[in-house]
Amino acid sequence: MKPARPNPLTAEQSGMVIRNRTAGLWKSVFFFATLIAIIALATLILNTCNQAFGMVATVSRTDPATLSEKPLDQLNSTELMDILRKHITTTRLKTLEAQQPLETRTQQELLDLVQERIVQPKIEASWTLFDSIFHRAEIEKIAAEEYPSGVLSFRAWLNPDFILNSMASQAEDSGVRPALLGSLYMIAITILFAFPIGVGAAIYLEEYADKKRWYNRVIQTNIDNLAGVPSIVYGILGLAIFVRLLSPLTSGELFGVDGGNGRTILSAGLTMGLLILPILIINAQEAIRSVPSSLRQASYGLGATKWQTIWNHILPYALPGILTGTILAISRAIGETAPLIVVGASTFISSDPNSPFSKFTALPIQIYDWTSRPQDVFRNSAAAAILVLLITLLSINAIAIFMRNRFSKRI
Repeated sequence: MKPARPNPLTAEQSGMVIRNRTAGLWKSVFFFATLIAIIALATLILNTCNQAFGMVATVSRTDPATLSEKPLDQLNSTELMDILRKHITTTRLKTLEAQQPLETRTQQELLDLVQERIVQPKIEASWTLFDSIFHRAEIEKIAAEEYPSGVLSFRAWLNPDFILNSMASQAEDSGVRPALLGSLYMIAITILFAFPIGVGAAIYLEEYADKKRWYNRVIQTNIDNLAGVPSIVYGILGLAIFVRLLSPLTSGELFGVDGGNGRTILSAGLTMGLLILPILIINAQEAIRSVPSSLRQASYGLGATKWQTIWNHILPYALPGILTGTILAISRAIGETAPLIVVGASTFISSDPNSPFSKFTALPIQIYDWTSRPQDVFRNSAAAAILVLLITLLSINAIAIFMRNRFSKRI
């Protein structure tokens, strides 16, 4: 007897098979897309760490062994002062005494002066982390041949001194403290300016605006378009409005502060606020729109007014989504460079910002400046600054995520 033939699939069963295959195909596509993104991110971090750590060959102008029989860091303050008085000129000594008498300086400050003014170590060559690990013998040979009087050592460019020091003309002495503080101040002003305005605009457009009115449709269309405008355009807008038109306000002249010509942290923060404002509005609208209409109707049914419904029910429910959009907006703002260049961020500044009307620089500007310099060692400083920027961004995002999760549990 011939075996019975299987029943042919019905149209519904064939359609189900096709849909399952299609779903599996798209699942594979999304998986590989995610995998590629993770690989790209890991490559970026590894490349940055590879540049931020490694061997360096340091050549000193004056050999520390000729200054004292003991290592310099083991000398007391009196011995360090004797070295300074013996090896620097009278004019420079008077300048140092005028700034702060040597007797009042700490042992570490005196040691830093000896290193800076007398020893004057300078990094002549640097190698990446991977080369330092896998080609250590070759590096030692090259350093012995090309820098016989130098010292070969492993250097972590990202260290506490790098974060606490201000900028300097030498890469080995440079730090990111003014740039880091400038970025933090700028982001604080950006959030304080953009967050309430963005959420308020989203509430109006979703809860109060009549979408049948032509001007409301125009406003919505323009907000959607502004989210895709290049950042340099916002920099030009900030230059025209905050730096020039509102210079008495942004420079602090109205408050009796001499802030220059408006190229201050306040101008940068307001410009970045304009940059992220469309993103905040759109994300807040989506979060408010996701609130179930039944929640509104239940509130109205209990006699609550429109504003009471928005404040007590809609906003708490939508706040996690709003904070998610804020995280994305902050991530964009903290890494922007073009608007800051236009509004007048400094590429070299050694003083810390102490008010919204201070001249400033930021981490992206400092990274851009260091990568454009001809000396190779500044690439190492730039890589360390990139790690500082990433850590700062992740820390701010972690705070926002913590707040989002906390509000989510209260719903």
